[in-house]
Order: sequence, then structure tokens, then C-alpha cells
Amino acid sequence: MSIYDLTIDELTDYFINNNDKKYYATELFSWLYDKNKRITSFDEATNLKKETREKLKNDFVISNIEIVTVESAKDVRKYLFKLNDNEHIEAVLMNHDYGNSLCISSQVGCNMGCKFCESGRRKKVRNLTTGEMVEQILKVEDESNLRISHVVIMGIGEPFDNYDNICNFIKIINHSKGLNIGARHITVSTCGLVPKILDFANFPYQVNLAISLHAPNDELRKEIMPIAKAYPLKDLMNAIKIYLEKTNRRVTFEYIMLNGVNDSIDNALELANLLKGINAYVNLIPYNETEALQFKRSNPLTIAKFYDILKKNNITVTIRREFGGTISAACGQLRSKKEDI
Repeated sequence: MSIYDLTIDELTDYFINNNDKKYYATELFSWLYDKNKRITSFDEATNLKKETREKLKNDFVISNIEIVTVESAKDVRKYLFKLNDNEHIEAVLMNHDYGNSLCISSQVGCNMGCKFCESGRRKKVRNLTTGEMVEQILKVEDESNLRISHVVIMGIGEPFDNYDNICNFIKIINHSKGLNIGARHITVSTCGLVPKILDFANFPYQVNLAISLHAPNDELRKEIMPIAKAYPLKDLMNAIKIYLEKTNRRVTFEYIMLNGVNDSIDNALELANLLKGINAYVNLIPYNETEALQFKRSNPLTIAKFYDILKKNNITVTIRREFGGTISAACGQLRSKKEDI
């Protein structure tokens, strides 16, 4: 088991159950996460007694993932990681004017089957552990010598299909003795797992929620997103309204612009009607084409018209800045294996 799997509360319980000092949890968190420490061996945690360090060595490992390759383009770096079972995942570092944002993966493969997404071409192999998600940040910070200020859980996998580990991950990276990343700088994306959206409404951290919507009606959404067959738009929107009532946090709707599929004027009007009166904003995403999938990107004029219709209908909307298309690091292009699938 990785030591990075444990929240500070779980680590406190571990020390108490081993008849040790509970404040050791805070001390060890500092050794693990403080940028000036970042131990690679428990022996380096010199203010813990030797017996405690030996017990930790017997019960935990420190590292479960390693960087295999790094590809760079303007303001972006893509990392391929190998896990200890020889599976692979990817993460993407983006340099913004407001800080450094890391898009991490939450699963090896993905079972959601969105037709336009490269990640879904490989079925889910397994969930990532809490520690494997935490280590993506640690490894990237160490390699890049940059501090990660923002985290988006939008890489390979459906985060809410790995719900418990995602919640523990957030607790660790948000903790002041952990990576101390502000809750409002953390975003979780879901394609629409309604029960987990309702659960997340009760999660006591002010993190951001993004919904991968991509269609304004059930008929179209079912064609490109199989999850819509289980959770139609009526159920999804009801869950979002409950989430908004409980959290008072604005929701982001992600909308990939697919040429001739979901980018018509009628689609824009439908979307505006669907979101009318909701505390949300729409993020229009120019589609990132791949050789393996048949979808094409909407042309810039079509995207501009779509944007204008939403604006005229009082929908807050942006067009996402593009990152990493030249190195297959853009939205929808990540894969879970080094070789093609």
C-alpha cells in the first residue's frame, strides 16, 4: 500500500492503533509533501523514532508510479507514467497566467464510451488508487520544478466511477500540511453519473464541478454519450439543481464542438433553453481530432455563431483556450497505453 493513499485522519488512526504519537501524522505529512523535503525513504523522516520508521517501511511503499516520457509544446507538457503493474496513464501540465494547472487521470482506461474521446477506446482496466493520483502531482512538480496551483480531474477515466478515491485525493491535496492546493482551484469533471453528483453535493469541500454535456437533448446525447441512456437529461439537470441548492457553487458545462453533429443554431438555442436560469457557465471546446475517430472540429465561424447565440440568451460562455494538440495532449486525446490501441 502506498503511503500517499492515506489522508491525515487515516494516518492519525494508523499511529494511534500502533500505540504511537498521533502528531506523527502531521510530522510525516510534512516529510511527504513539503516541497523542501519530499522524502524518498522513511529513514529520512529523522524526527520519527526508529521503531516507527521500521514499521512504516514494513507497512507502506513511498512510490508506485514513474515518469516514462515527457513531451513538450508551447505552455504544455504531457507526462506518460508507468504504474507498478506496468499499466500506463497520462497527465498534462498547462502553464496559465494565473498559475500551473495539472490535468490528472483517475482510471486506467474508461468505461463511459463517449464516441468522440480517445481515452474511451480502451475499456476500464482498474481505478487508480488515491496515491497514484497524488503522485501524478508530486512527480510533475519534481520534474518541472514548478508548483502546481490548480488541479483538474479530467484526464483518462470517469472520476465519479472512482468516487471514494477521488474524495480522499481531494482531502490530501487540499490539506494545509499536504499539497495545500485551494479547494476552489480543484475541478472534478463527470459525464453525468447522477447518484454521485448527488453524493458530491454533500462533500464538504468547495471544489468545482464540471459536467461533460456535449449535447442539448437526449436523442443526440445518447448517440455520442452512452451514459445518457442510464441518466437522461431530466435526471441529470434535476441532480445539478439539487447540487446548486446545497453548495451555491457555479457549475461548468463542457461542450465539445463537433462539426455537423452538435453545432447547429438549433442546438445552440436548445442549449440556451436547457440552461436558462441556472447558475452555470458553458465552456465551448473546439474538438481535437485524432486519427482513430471520425469526428471533425466545427469551423471557427460556426463556433463563433454558437457562442453569440448563447451570449444573446444570457448564458455565460467561454471558448476554451487550446493546449497541446500537436503532442496529443489536448482534451479528449489522452490514452492509457504507450502503444496505440
